[in-house]
Amino acid sequence: MISCCGCCSALRPRYKRLVDNIFPSNPQDGLVKSNMEKLTFYALSSPEKLDRIGDYLARKVARDLSRHRNGYTMDAMDQLLVACHAQTLNLFVESFLKIVQQLLESHEPDMQLLATQSFVKFANIEEDTPSYHRRYDFFVSKFSSLCHNGNSNLEVRNMLRTAGLNGLKGVIRKTVSDDLQADIWEEQHMDKIVPSLLFNMQCQDVLCMTTGSVTDGSSQSAPAAASSVAEQCLRDLIGRAAFGHVHSVVKPVIKHLDNHQLWQARQPNEFAVQSFKVIMYSIQAQHSYAVIQMLMSHLDDVSRSQDIPLDAQIRVRTGIVNVLSNIVSISASESIGPSVLEMINSLLHHLRASISNIQDVRHVDDEKQFQETVINTLGEFANNLPDYQKIEIMIFIMSKAPPTVTAATDIQLQNIILKSLLKVTTKYRTVHMSQAFPTSFLNPLLSRSLASDPKVRLTVQQIFHQLLDRHNNLPKLSRPVSLSSPDQLTIEKADRRDLMFMKKHGTELLFHIYENVQLSNNTDNNFDAIYATLALLCVELNSEETLAELLRLTFAIQDLAAAKGSTLADRHKSSIHCLVAGFLHLVGHLVAIPAYCTHVETVIKCRTEKTPWFLPERNAENKQNKSARRDVIDAKLHASPPDDLWDELMFNKAVITEALQSSGHDISALLTPFMPRNMVDSSMTRSISDLNTITVEVDSVNSSPGLPRRQPEEEITFESLRKIINEPISAKQDEQEIRRLQIVDRFKNASFHDLIARYERKSNDLQHKLLEALTKYSALQTIDANKAVAPDVEVVGDEQFMDCVDSVAIGAGGDDGGQALTGDKDWHFYENPLKELCAESEVNGVGPPLFALKFPELFVY
Repeated sequence: MISCCGCCSALRPRYKRLVDNIFPSNPQDGLVKSNMEKLTFYALSSPEKLDRIGDYLARKVARDLSRHRNGYTMDAMDQLLVACHAQTLNLFVESFLKIVQQLLESHEPDMQLLATQSFVKFANIEEDTPSYHRRYDFFVSKFSSLCHNGNSNLEVRNMLRTAGLNGLKGVIRKTVSDDLQADIWEEQHMDKIVPSLLFNMQCQDVLCMTTGSVTDGSSQSAPAAASSVAEQCLRDLIGRAAFGHVHSVVKPVIKHLDNHQLWQARQPNEFAVQSFKVIMYSIQAQHSYAVIQMLMSHLDDVSRSQDIPLDAQIRVRTGIVNVLSNIVSISASESIGPSVLEMINSLLHHLRASISNIQDVRHVDDEKQFQETVINTLGEFANNLPDYQKIEIMIFIMSKAPPTVTAATDIQLQNIILKSLLKVTTKYRTVHMSQAFPTSFLNPLLSRSLASDPKVRLTVQQIFHQLLDRHNNLPKLSRPVSLSSPDQLTIEKADRRDLMFMKKHGTELLFHIYENVQLSNNTDNNFDAIYATLALLCVELNSEETLAELLRLTFAIQDLAAAKGSTLADRHKSSIHCLVAGFLHLVGHLVAIPAYCTHVETVIKCRTEKTPWFLPERNAENKQNKSARRDVIDAKLHASPPDDLWDELMFNKAVITEALQSSGHDISALLTPFMPRNMVDSSMTRSISDLNTITVEVDSVNSSPGLPRRQPEEEITFESLRKIINEPISAKQDEQEIRRLQIVDRFKNASFHDLIARYERKSNDLQHKLLEALTKYSALQTIDANKAVAPDVEVVGDEQFMDCVDSVAIGAGGDDGGQALTGDKDWHFYENPLKELCAESEVNGVGPPLFALKFPELFVY
């Protein structure tokens, strides 16, 4: 029998004999090294035998597993795998993957770990030829299940989870770079891979919750290692994803966060933010927009969902927006630039919905947190864009704020949108004022600065502060001071573009500040904000013209509080006086003119002694101590100083003007009083001083005796001139034709008594002049002839009558008018000498009526 077995053994194929010879008689001795080298040499010299060698080794592994024997077959397979060239690898891979699959299907952890290690070695081999028939569906499922292993032994569990992660990493490396393995991006595979990776990224927390505190040092390091491997695997996956595959990876991430309620921003680890940061840092830059777009779409879906309770829905929305706020700065600016307005519009839409939901008192805190998160996200969106797009965003957000508000929800919407705009302005750095304040942005902003809600006005002033402050002077100018020197400021001379901006828009700016000061519901914060705006205009637009305009405005504001007939409350007046004192004190340190500073310090000292509530520091101190001395403080704040003290307590415009003039400043603009808005047309773009120089010379028309002129009844304004220029000529002609026909019809059909009644006043004036002229004429005739003259009745012609009327009109205008009527001929009139002038035959069919031509004073045009 022995010789027979030997003969049969000699008849076996050589590859089988070589495979059998690598296994020792004693399993503990390991593979026979010399025989393993012979097998390797045979496999390399005869590559066509690789598939048979692999198949034979696979049968031996199956036999060992069925007999529960752990042989060295897998080690031999690994050595052959490494020795094979890339060109011949496909002949051996199928058998190799069968062996790995058999090991993974065993329930022994050692076999599973061994199989995973072998698969990872295979995954690290670069293949030159693609595989047309190889599939990894089983390995995706098996490695994903290992990632969720729940073995009671903590150390074994950690090793198996790490093995599953390494296996998935090998699958990803082997498939994502192979165009023939596109099926790996299918939903059925990604729904297994991505949740397994996310589960292990937070495995440290899961293990702590499962086992409590762990004392073993090796066990403590395992969770961190598993998390690190999972994160690296997710980076590899998303980094290799093309644009069409981004959706396949991100969708399972969103689904996993939904299923495990991981969106809530209140969680300390903020796992959702961490996961999307990994994605954004790993994804190709040009694909980052797709991730943001998917998050925005999911935010819309959650807002429309009816299956989620309202309180949970608010927290989920807050978590999603919080993720957007943290990752938008990571994405490339060019990737989100084209559709940034669409995203901002969507966020503003969610803000409006939040304001509607906030009416439910149970969710006020959650909705406010959501609103704050949206505002921060808008700022991050703007921070990631170039300056020209930031301006577009500011204009776009401003257009969403309601211009006029009546309901409480509208006020809240206006306030929250302006806060969003304020957040965007903090990300913008102003270079030139004309760029930061285009007309399409400045005009709506100024209109909102006079809103009825003081919070809205405060937000608008803060927006101005962010855009005006180019040298970080705002923290030093946030509150007015009068008893101490202001902090050191950074000041530069305004350039030509800034001066042109102030010349074009300075009028509107100062008008709105003037009107803003008068609003009765202003708080202390509103007055501090107005002071900061004035101070920033003075510092950032540093020029003599700007200083003069601001001083004119300041004295006009002081006159509001100092006027005796003012309807402002005493507390309001004291706040205005504090504002004026703080600004003039600041200007004194800027100009450093001795006479100016002396006057300002004198007034401040007088106020310190007699009316301390007229100074910003004392006024703030009194209000802080109001709770302790309420009655006393209220009496002081409502007490007005005696009339004889007003001159000492008020800043004198003449003294300040003289001080500026003595130092070489141009005071021509300062000498012109400030005109309120209702006296100057707001559409004119001139400076205030230029507007005040517009006058109409009407006095000189009376310089010629005997030629009275009619004074203009209304002031010539830009609107009236524009109306005259823009009015079509045809419309003027039609209007004149209608008026002419009306006059003709009136004098043709109306009776004489109706005409006399209509023009009784003017006709009485004319008759009075005629009677006066005739009286003078009769007196002259009496002196010359010494007898009464009885006039003969005589028909008066048209030309003679007009000459007489002209003479009477001239005589009525001068001192010697009576002599103009002297003559040899006596004049007599009928009761109605104008009757025949109104005949239809006398009326020109084209021009105005003859009656209107000869007696224009009876008509009003």
